[in-house]
Amino acid sequence: MAEYTTFTVNGTERTVAARPARFLLDILRDELHLTGAKRGCDNGTCGVCVVVLDGRAVKSCIIPVEKLDGTTVLTVEGLFDGKTLHPIQQALIEAGAVQCGFCIPGIVMELYALFETELDATEDRIRRALNRHLCRCTGYEAIWEGALLAQQRMKSKVEKRGGHK
Repeated sequence: MAEYTTFTVNGTERTVAARPARFLLDILRDELHLTGAKRGCDNGTCGVCVVVLDGRAVKSCIIPVEKLDGTTVLTVEGLFDGKTLHPIQQALIEAGAVQCGFCIPGIVMELYALFETELDATEDRIRRALNRHLCRCTGYEAIWEGALLAQQRMKSKVEKRGGHK
């Protein structure tokens, strides 16, 4: 029997009917047609399904629908302002980290959650965040370089506005 859950996705409140055995990834892809988060391992290992849930990077393939009511979810689709890519997306492209694109949305969201809370994250902290992701195409060096470039650009943007994170 389906139950209703209401949560905010990319700034819009949504109510969906879902069987209790479903997961956030299923709801995003099948019900809301947000396909940036990918289906990979279905056990929380690969990271291709990462989204930001209440400010934290989570693997959506293991978040049960029962945990969604009243939460806020940000997907990679929510980062695009309609004109320009988010600095993380642009930095990964410039660093040559985007090949097939399968893992990149999850990596973008992982870095987004990290830099939104720890813009001054250490290299070790960034590496630990990236270690939650598997990539079969690019090699990790380009992803690493893109992450550092994204952090630098986001810091510059904050400094230009005269604020601190």
